[in-house]
Amino acid sequence: MAFALLAGLLVVGSVLRNRFSLLRNMLIPSSIIGGLIGFILLSLGWIPGYQSSDFASLTFHFFTLSFMSLCLTGTSREASLSGGSIMRGGMWLTIIWTISLGLQGVIGYLVIRGYDAITGSGVSEWLGAIVTHGFTQGPGQALTYGGLWESEYGIEHAAQVGLIFASVGFLVAFAIGVPMAKRFISRGHNANKASRLDENFRSGFYPAQNPPETGRMISHPASLDSLAYHLGLLAIAYVITHVWLVFMQGVVVGAEPGGINLSVLFSHNLFFLHGLGVCVLMRLVIDRVGLSHRVDDESLKRITGSAVDFMVVGTLMSIQFSVLYALLAPIVLVVVSVTLATFIICLFIGRLSGKLGHERALTSFGCCCGSTGTGLLLLRMMDADFSTTVPKELAFFNLAIIITTFHILFIFAPLVPSLGGWSYLAIFGGTALFFLAMIPLMLIRRPFSSGVAAKGSAS
Repeated sequence: MAFALLAGLLVVGSVLRNRFSLLRNMLIPSSIIGGLIGFILLSLGWIPGYQSSDFASLTFHFFTLSFMSLCLTGTSREASLSGGSIMRGGMWLTIIWTISLGLQGVIGYLVIRGYDAITGSGVSEWLGAIVTHGFTQGPGQALTYGGLWESEYGIEHAAQVGLIFASVGFLVAFAIGVPMAKRFISRGHNANKASRLDENFRSGFYPAQNPPETGRMISHPASLDSLAYHLGLLAIAYVITHVWLVFMQGVVVGAEPGGINLSVLFSHNLFFLHGLGVCVLMRLVIDRVGLSHRVDDESLKRITGSAVDFMVVGTLMSIQFSVLYALLAPIVLVVVSVTLATFIICLFIGRLSGKLGHERALTSFGCCCGSTGTGLLLLRMMDADFSTTVPKELAFFNLAIIITTFHILFIFAPLVPSLGGWSYLAIFGGTALFFLAMIPLMLIRRPFSSGVAAKGSAS
């Protein structure tokens, strides 16, 4: 029934966008409209028997499915022609995200310290620091680290505040990201010209005459429907990932080299990360044995897009209003400060990245305010059929950020309240500064002709 509520609210959101000119002109995704309606209904108690926590697990699995299906999707010829090196583009996204992770934490910490100094309120500065796990990482990580801070170090409401930041981050991502995408498209900055601001784009529906067709049948319906077949491929990847995690949990139990608890790396909370690796290997095997004709990439793209829509609705319906109301002023100050800094970083560095720089700027802003799924949803506005290399860059980026932020996510983040203010600022701020210093190196390595093109594009 929780899934049925999510699906029904998506339809309600799509109808409302189609019917009301204000929603059409603002280009608000149907998932945001449906999610906000669900949040309001839950807050008013108008969905008897359900509360926000009932939608958390669905949100987690749709986020996981969106990227596992993306990694199972092959690289089309069009994609290979439109964006250059997937690894290089993914490194630009990785640098932006890593800078954001450190910078947001520092800003959140300092804003709450300043708020306490002015008002004498005594709000824990760590409630500001957790903004980076809510914005840059998303609801799952915010709840994970917030729960640890709350249970181990007594930081009251850390988990709930983390979830609030994650939820508000989604709203911020679309409140600013949608107008940004609209501006880029209207100025012709999008490489995928299939994405344009026509009436179909605004209304959210295609006309009855000559609507676009997508996907092809792989399995004969007398045996197995093609959609069920592709869902089955993802299910196999899910089972393999689960078995792998259970096996490794038994192998590393009690192992803590250098004080690092290895069991955390193989927790089911990181299911999506291991699932990405499984799907990349599955696709590699499928292509190597000559069975790529047995997988329809367009069908997998539709699964990716659908999972993103469900994830956004579920996240917004996970917001709990009571804590938000109690800490409204400091939360607003942190959100405004972090949003402004993130927007500047994403726009500036994204446009330096060369071809597809506008797509990367928009996608990075979505990732650094909501989650990777939010970045995908914003990207879909400029790259409707995922024909550029940016979706694949996102897959690489999800693996690369584990390396660039390993010291934060797996060593320091769980221990943040025990670090002390100066140590925290040195670790998180130092990480942001280190990767900021890598930008000139990325520009030096780029060929001169690409630099010229990038300047022309940025102008």
